[in-house]
Amino acid sequence: MPNPGLRAATHLNVKDRDDCVLLIEADADDAGTVLDELSLATDEQFHVEWVTELSQGIERLRAGGVGAVVFALSLPESKGVDTFNELFQASPLVPILILCVTGAEEAARQAVQCGAQDYLVKTQADGYRLRKAVAQMMDRRATEATLVENEVAHSTLDSIEEAVIRTDTSGKILYLNRMAEEMTGWSRGEALGRPASDVFRIIDGINRAGVRDAVETVMYEDKMGNVGTNRINCILLRRDGFEFGIENKVTPIHNLDGEVSGALLAFHDVTAARARSLEISHLAQHDSLTDLPNRLLFKDRLTQAISMAVRQNKQLAVLFVDLDQFKKINDSLGHAIGDMLLQSVARRLVACVRRADTVSRLGGDEFVILLSQVEHEQDAAFSARKILRALATPHIVDNKRLDINASIGVSTYPSDGSVPEILMNKADVAMYEAKQKGRNNYQFFRPDMDARVAERKLLEGDLRAALGRTEFLLHYQPKFNLQTGQITGFEALIRWLHPQQGLLNPGQFVPIAEECGLILSIGRWVLLEACKQAKIWSDSGLGFVPMAVNVSAAEFADKDFLSGVRAALIATGLAPSNLELELTESVLMQDAESAVRTLVALKAMGVQLAIDDFGTGYSSFTYLRRFPVNALKLHQSFVHEITEDPADATIVSAMINIGTSLNQRVIAEGVETLAQLKFLQRHGCGEGQGYYFSAPVSAEQAGMLLETGIPTNVVPWVSEIIVPTVFICPMW
Repeated sequence: MPNPGLRAATHLNVKDRDDCVLLIEADADDAGTVLDELSLATDEQFHVEWVTELSQGIERLRAGGVGAVVFALSLPESKGVDTFNELFQASPLVPILILCVTGAEEAARQAVQCGAQDYLVKTQADGYRLRKAVAQMMDRRATEATLVENEVAHSTLDSIEEAVIRTDTSGKILYLNRMAEEMTGWSRGEALGRPASDVFRIIDGINRAGVRDAVETVMYEDKMGNVGTNRINCILLRRDGFEFGIENKVTPIHNLDGEVSGALLAFHDVTAARARSLEISHLAQHDSLTDLPNRLLFKDRLTQAISMAVRQNKQLAVLFVDLDQFKKINDSLGHAIGDMLLQSVARRLVACVRRADTVSRLGGDEFVILLSQVEHEQDAAFSARKILRALATPHIVDNKRLDINASIGVSTYPSDGSVPEILMNKADVAMYEAKQKGRNNYQFFRPDMDARVAERKLLEGDLRAALGRTEFLLHYQPKFNLQTGQITGFEALIRWLHPQQGLLNPGQFVPIAEECGLILSIGRWVLLEACKQAKIWSDSGLGFVPMAVNVSAAEFADKDFLSGVRAALIATGLAPSNLELELTESVLMQDAESAVRTLVALKAMGVQLAIDDFGTGYSSFTYLRRFPVNALKLHQSFVHEITEDPADATIVSAMINIGTSLNQRVIAEGVETLAQLKFLQRHGCGEGQGYYFSAPVSAEQAGMLLETGIPTNVVPWVSEIIVPTVFICPMW
């Protein structure tokens, strides 16, 4: 018999119970009897621990691991039901069997009413009854714990977004959670006991063929040593016929003996995820503005087309399409209009080619076209001409008529290469050649084009660094009053003193600056430098010397243009009336209404305004009246022909009359001969400039002209001796 107050020796039954039976009994003989009966080698063999005092029992309960308590009410310190209550409060979830002596049954019944599971009178507590009572208590507790666990598990499963179905080994449904009910269309009550294949109906997501029964499959996989089966491209057919794209996993369930007792099907809806994946894939391969294939997809298709051309011994062509002067539309009308124009261009390009061909937008105003099969080089030429005609038809965008042309470069396989990058690069080179030849045309790649493109790219790189290296300078060409010979002002003209190539004229680099986006920075520099020089002349006592500055389309359309002009005047202190801005007709007529507003704002500052290249931009008389300009400058092409072509002479005379009738100064550009000068004088042209008087000169030489005036031998309307002289800057 164990010593009182010590734990008894333990025995493990065949069920490997983890929880022990705690015996609280002060009488050693009674305790020995209980220990012997519970420790017998029967189906109900228990692990028993024995203590002799209530305080020890409470301490042991709090330590955990007790599955049931056998408690004798006859402890020396026992106060009957109160003693039981003290024990019960220590661990209300552990079932308690009361042992009482004969005559104490009432107290035992009260203990049962207070929470004890049952009671036995010691004289009647033979081994069978005792073992049965303890076994029932522990089984009941285990069942209740399982029910609680199941309830918690089911509540948890009902709260997740994953659908779960449990089956037995034959595939009959034992359980499905809330999400499984929603996705299958079967309620839990309707589904229980049905074959899983009735409720969980799936087909292959690619070929829509039937799929092997999930439970049958997992049973087979389990035998093969696999832990489960994943399916990632299935369609679940809901009870009402609605379809879900799903991913699912079927896992076998094993009991304590390691045997398969059923299967667990877990699945979730991936319809939205698959749609989003397809959308992301489409976006990754297509231009977001036009929905045309992007560079990535184009190169993939070109690679495939080359492979097919190799097998079939065919040719193919790549057309690089770049819109002419698109930046001016973007700058003047805004990016929203520009985007809509690009969409219109995209639609026309697609309409010009076959379904087997590919039209791609590379970005900006650049498109590239794959003609997948061409019999002859002339097939590509035919397509290029068709595209030029289609794009030249006016585009109606936001109730505006927009005219746009394109330059096209063409490369062919196998003549120009067999690698996508090479074919695209050579088509790009040919496109630049088309731009150099006047735009709105197409050119096939030739090997000699590479050198010219390389030179242009080198020049563009140098141009980007020119401002920082202060390589730009201004020359000034004087304007003269054709009646008095007096200098009426200067026009500021930019030059680039290139480190290797020497002095470059604007025509050699301004178009490049416009294409690569440098014209705004260069324009701001020109404006500030010209205002500084005019202020220097004014402060040196040379008087009022109006300074004319050319404004590009990009500058005029820039949102900061007005503030930039105001800032230049403030920074230099130049009087606004000493600054004259020259804008071409084509710039003003791109968006005439917006131009009127900007011109009015400039006029309010006090700045002088002139329409440059007058006669080349199709401005209407209505807008000529509305434009608040001070001067019209006749384009030099008209002036050059006034003594050769009577028609041009008539046009120039009419334009002079228009300017006079509008109370505007008329300035003739490009005056180079005495005959031209006399014609202009006879027809009342007020001012002129050109090489007959002076080429553009440095600031120092221009200052000397202001001080000394032009020699009388250059102004035949002052002297009878006519000896035309041209003042030329030594650097010119």
